[in-house]
Formats: sequence, C-alpha cells, structure tokens
Amino acid sequence: MLVAHFAHCVLAWLGQRLPSGVVLSRRAPESFDERVLRIARTWGHTPARDQAVERFSLLGEHAGVWLAIGAGGAAVDRGRRSRWLRATATVGGMYALNTALKLVVRRRRPQLRGLRPLTPTATALSFPSAHASTAFAGALAYSRLGAPAAPLYALAAGLSYSRLYLGVHYPSDVLAGALLGTAVAAARADGRDRASSVSDATPAHAQPSSNGHVPSDAVFVAGGPA
Repeated sequence: MLVAHFAHCVLAWLGQRLPSGVVLSRRAPESFDERVLRIARTWGHTPARDQAVERFSLLGEHAGVWLAIGAGGAAVDRGRRSRWLRATATVGGMYALNTALKLVVRRRRPQLRGLRPLTPTATALSFPSAHASTAFAGALAYSRLGAPAAPLYALAAGLSYSRLYLGVHYPSDVLAGALLGTAVAAARADGRDRASSVSDATPAHAQPSSNGHVPSDAVFVAGGPA
C-alpha cells in the first residue's frame, strides 16, 4: 500500500500536478523538500488509511520493532546469540546517536501551510529521522546474520515513508537517516568481521596457555627462523 502510494506521489510531482484543493501560497515559494512532502502528505489520503499508517508507524517509535526483532533472533538462534545481541546493540546505539544529532542540528519539524501533522511526535526536532536510521541499521545488521533481507528492507522502507505520509519529517530527514543507519551498521559489521578473521587466522597452538604464556614454538612459527 505504501509503495503504491509513493509511486503515485512521484508521478504526480513529475507531472506537476497537486491534489485537488491544495493551493500554494505565492508569498514564499516552497523548497523541493516541502513540495515533495506536501504531495506525500495530501495525495491519496483517506481517514481509514491515515489511521492505518499512523498505527503502522508506531512500530518504529524508539526503534521498538527493530529491538524486538533482535531480541527474538537472540532467543531463537542460540548458537549465535552473542552476534544477535551485538546487532541489537547496534540498533540501540544508532537510536542514541540519532538523538544526539537531532540536538546538535536542531532542525524543526515540517510546518506546511494548511496541513497539520497526522501523528504526535516525541520531540519537535526533525533531522535526521530516527525511524529511518534505526530501520536501515536493523535491516542491514539482521540480514548479515541470515535473516531474510527482502522483508526487512520492505519494513524499513515502509516505516521511513510513513513519516512523510504523516507529515512529520522532510524527505531529506528520511534520506539522511537511511544513509546514516546503513553506514553505521555496515561499519560495525565490517569491524566485527575483521576481528573474527584475525581470531580465526591465529593458530590454535599460538593461543596463550592457562598461565598466560605463549609457547616458544608458537613464537618460532609466527616469526620464522632467526
């Protein structure tokens, strides 16, 4: 539903057509961000759809659904429980980082003339979108653990777009959040992979013994003949 709605919005903007009844003030031209947001906020809305999207969007509040997915993965996949918990921590850390960035940037939420937001928000700050950053961080982190990527990214895209539909984020907020979440999760995953590779490459006999000393033959193998 959300994907089809987004496609209609893009087509409407490209054709320079706005929904009936929408009149833009000539006093202050709207930015590209505002024009795209206005279309998403008005095109194809119905009371029932508005209510459904608002409820759906609640899944992403405070990264709730993504933390739940991570906790579920840790409970089910006990063999890799520690990896699931680290991936879940990545999502939690992404939410904390996003909150800090909002306090630094202090961009106010959209205020489109004649259009109120369709859902309340925890703060008045907008950039970047925490729904988008935690969603894409979670989608990447969990798909790296073998969870199906398609539904994860579909959920991430839907939650991100719901913020435009509801009129509480600019498109640039959502785009920045998606890029930030992807970058942070990728960096964390790559760092873990490198650490795991180094650990796997270390010969078993080169590991420290129980008294903390590395066997002398391990030193010879690692360093080669003198």
